[in-house]
Amino acid sequence: MNGKLKAVIFDVDGVIADTEKDGHRVAFNHVFEEEGLDVRWDIEKYGVLLKIAGGKERLRTLVYSDEFKKDVSDKEEYILKMHKRKTEIYKEIVSQGKLPGRPGVKRLIKETREADLKLGVASTSHEKSVKAVIKTILGEDILELFDVILAGDVVKQKKPSPEIYELSAKSLKVLPGNCVVIEDTRNGLLSAKGAGMVCVITPSYYSRDENFDEADLVVSGLGDPDGKTTQVIKSKVSLPNFKYVTIDILRRLF
Repeated sequence: MNGKLKAVIFDVDGVIADTEKDGHRVAFNHVFEEEGLDVRWDIEKYGVLLKIAGGKERLRTLVYSDEFKKDVSDKEEYILKMHKRKTEIYKEIVSQGKLPGRPGVKRLIKETREADLKLGVASTSHEKSVKAVIKTILGEDILELFDVILAGDVVKQKKPSPEIYELSAKSLKVLPGNCVVIEDTRNGLLSAKGAGMVCVITPSYYSRDENFDEADLVVSGLGDPDGKTTQVIKSKVSLPNFKYVTIDILRRLF
């Protein structure tokens, strides 16, 4: 059974850092203020919007709603403009070090590389935002460890479509069945399982009450030996007791 693991693929938002509540949401609201829009996405409202994957897709629900009163000549162009500005503001928030990384992520990335396994990122966020998060929170040396970083509009359909994970496997030159995905949301889980991959869920602030029945393993976080440890919420296979997720634990999921 062991030995089937050949690649580990990480989502970013909610996995590497809990970026949605204090990062993306804040950046969207800055844009609305700059544009003179009488709209603010509070914590609860943004949690509902997160059921829709992709920032431009969330903006589209606003711009095409009765709530949107501003007269713009081209709504799609306006959405792209706002999203571009939101990405700039988000990068500023990240660069200020206001978004701490989640425990165990940096360690597991290093362990994956040391085990001579392929490393990938698959995110629906803008590529510049994704790289900024990895570089600022985990370090430029960690950013350089990834074989493939897929982000933004590299695929036509966002999660829960399996398209981004199917492309990840193809780009990493491995079979989907040899990949473990680290995700935090149900949309991400469905995307990974739809591609035929093993999926580990580390619930984030917004996703903690979602349904993760299809997950192979759900843990409170990845954990660290010298820091915050993890708790197993559910597992599809019998596992030995562990305080943090390791490559050995990931291998046992196959």
